Amino acid sequence: MLYPENFEDKLHFNKIRETLKSLCLSESGMQFVDKMQFSADFDEVLRRLLLTDEMLRIITQSEDFPAGEFPDLNSPLQRIRIEGMYLEEAELLTLASVLSLARDTVRFFEKTDEASFPLLKQMSADVPVFPVLLERIENVFDRHGRIRDNASSELATLRRNILSTQSAVTRRLSSILKQAQTDGIVETDASISMRDGRAVIPVPAANKRRLNGIVLDESSTGRTSFIEPAEVVALNNELRELSYAERREIIKILTDLSSTIRPYIPDIQQSIEFLSLMDFLRAKAKYALSIDAVLPKIENRQGFYWSSARHPLLHIQLKAQGKSVVPLDIELEAPLQRILIISGPNAGGKSVCLQTVGIVQYMLQCGMLVPMEPTSKMGIFNELFIDMGDEQSIENDLSTYSSHLTNMKFFVRHATSSTLLLIDEFGTGTEPVLGGAIAESVLQELNKKEAFGVITTHYTNLKHFAAQTDGIHNGAMLFDTHAIQPLFRLQMGQPGSSFAFEIARKIGLPESILADAKEKMGHEHLDFDKHLREIVRDKHYWEQKRQAVHDTEKRLSEVLERYNAELQNVRRERREILEKARQQSQQLMAEANRRIENTIREIRESQAEKQRTKELREELESFRNEISEQTTIQPDDAVERKIAKIKERERRKKNHPKQPSQPEQVENAQEETPLSVGDMVSIDGDESRVGEVLQINRSEAVVAIGNLSSTIKLSRLKKISNSAARRQQKQQITVASSVSDAVRQKKLTFRPELDVRGMRTDDALEKVAEFIDEALICDQTHLSILHGKGNGILRQQIRQYLRSLPNIREIRDEHVQFGGAGITVVELE
Repeated sequence: MLYPENFEDKLHFNKIRETLKSLCLSESGMQFVDKMQFSADFDEVLRRLLLTDEMLRIITQSEDFPAGEFPDLNSPLQRIRIEGMYLEEAELLTLASVLSLARDTVRFFEKTDEASFPLLKQMSADVPVFPVLLERIENVFDRHGRIRDNASSELATLRRNILSTQSAVTRRLSSILKQAQTDGIVETDASISMRDGRAVIPVPAANKRRLNGIVLDESSTGRTSFIEPAEVVALNNELRELSYAERREIIKILTDLSSTIRPYIPDIQQSIEFLSLMDFLRAKAKYALSIDAVLPKIENRQGFYWSSARHPLLHIQLKAQGKSVVPLDIELEAPLQRILIISGPNAGGKSVCLQTVGIVQYMLQCGMLVPMEPTSKMGIFNELFIDMGDEQSIENDLSTYSSHLTNMKFFVRHATSSTLLLIDEFGTGTEPVLGGAIAESVLQELNKKEAFGVITTHYTNLKHFAAQTDGIHNGAMLFDTHAIQPLFRLQMGQPGSSFAFEIARKIGLPESILADAKEKMGHEHLDFDKHLREIVRDKHYWEQKRQAVHDTEKRLSEVLERYNAELQNVRRERREILEKARQQSQQLMAEANRRIENTIREIRESQAEKQRTKELREELESFRNEISEQTTIQPDDAVERKIAKIKERERRKKNHPKQPSQPEQVENAQEETPLSVGDMVSIDGDESRVGEVLQINRSEAVVAIGNLSSTIKLSRLKKISNSAARRQQKQQITVASSVSDAVRQKKLTFRPELDVRGMRTDDALEKVAEFIDEALICDQTHLSILHGKGNGILRQQIRQYLRSLPNIREIRDEHVQFGGAGITVVELE
């Protein structure tokens, strides 16, 4: 039940209906808006809300939902229920577009899963589609909306005859016109015209009797006559008869097609009803989107808890101005907080708060989403009663106060525990003391009926009554006592002051008048109002303090979270740095091994010349120092412990050195002993090579080293024991074997192409150096380095480095077909 009859006008809900109509695409969708009404059925309200919420998710998440305008087809469909009636061409084309839209909408929901839009999918499952009818209509009409020539054999014949006759008329008229122009009967620029569907020739009025024919029309000035020559009258008559026959055939085709449609009219109306409902739901969803509305938690009981509720009309109005409405937080809960008494200053937002409660609750029970936080809770009321505005009536002999009392009588008589009452300026319109007493008695009676309500007032006795009565509680519209202006925010749990003296002082009323008014009021009322103002002030102060503490805690939490994230990043970067250092160490060790192998190879190739051997040793020592400097990184705890162990081992070695005197003496003694055939010797500068003396010729000796024999000066030979020679030969064989295996494996896996694109210059040069060394070991002579073109910096650095290396025979660009300047080809000697 709603009270009064103009309930929607009181809340300006009619403006919402008008907006919804403007968002509809069809007249039938607008009819749904007109039929939208209040419901107290929980299941029905919930179903409406869920349907609207599903449509809101569709228009925000899916771009391919079919939607389009379509006119009302109810009258044409009702007309063809009569046998022999038919739909016109335009009506059939409209019907085809409607059926296509219904088919596309049903297919849209068929493609969605059951969990996405369950109610709409279930609803669309029962909607009929008409592929046969659509195909039949498409066979009759072409894509331009014109009936096809082959719609029937008779129509095709008639249209061929029409074209033939039109051509004959045109040819004959052209001949007559040309002759008339030659004879000077008509103007030289005259052309054939059409009048009443017949072809005519424009002739000056003075010459109209010179051309044999029928005058069908004249120009507005009377200077030109339009004559149908006698020679084409018969042809034009034939053409008109053919046109009549064509129209009769078209009507026959339309009648036949309408007869095919007639049995499906109830199903077609069902499909149109479905499309109209979709249009209506789409309009509600678009309106919800414009006011930031949501689906709150719906409960099958009375009462509600709203968080950040907003008046929809005020929200749209302020949004257009770039402003935002002050949200409303309000709660009505049984049994202790069923009725809320709102007090506060004039123009402080009490009436807006009351209207917000009424229009939002009414929207919900009409099946519309509401502007508030999704965590809000809303109940369902069976009755909504409102007393707002001035209802005085001269015709009914009602004053303002009489109209309020009439409403109160209705409320007391019909209110129940499922009623929501909205009363603005309770008790006003008569003498304050008497009006306040009557209002308090009415409020007591409404509380006995356990009704719910929101009531605004200035009466102090009602504030006292609310503070002392279970089921009723106070609320205040906040006021800034420093700026002397309302804040439009509702504060639950305390009464509000009217701030009459503060407002009067701000307006400029003399202080003498204000002081005299205070004396007349008495200290008791002044003290009560003063305490209210102090409560509001202290509440505002501590609310600001609480907000400041909340903001500080939030900032501290954000800082702590940021520090934790930064700590995790530091730990991750430390691991990455240590991993990179480990990889660099491995690369340096690989480089060291390569340098050592190269040094050994060069010593062997130089035939152990002392000067060259000394230079190579110095280079190796320099390289070792360089590695030592590069590998000096900040170690972690494990590395530090290893280093400590190594240092401790070195310290023990220093404290307990081995005695080298005896081996040196033995070696010196062996060196002093003259060599003879069969002695085992080592070569100075390359102690790893041992052999057997085969022949001695003065200052030289022939020595067998492995499978080779070499002539070496005696000064470079040192005699060693047989056991030492055997150990050295075994070690030499092992090393040679391992080196040979490593080289063999490298040759099998070596690729003569290197890709350094995207690398930094230093990393790329390091890769190129390794690549060249491996190529030399593997006896490769043709190499390719892929560095890309870009700005040419990486290519320039690589080629500059390659030119500084020995054993490079040629450096050039790759062939254009295979990469051109983006690839450097290297030829080794």
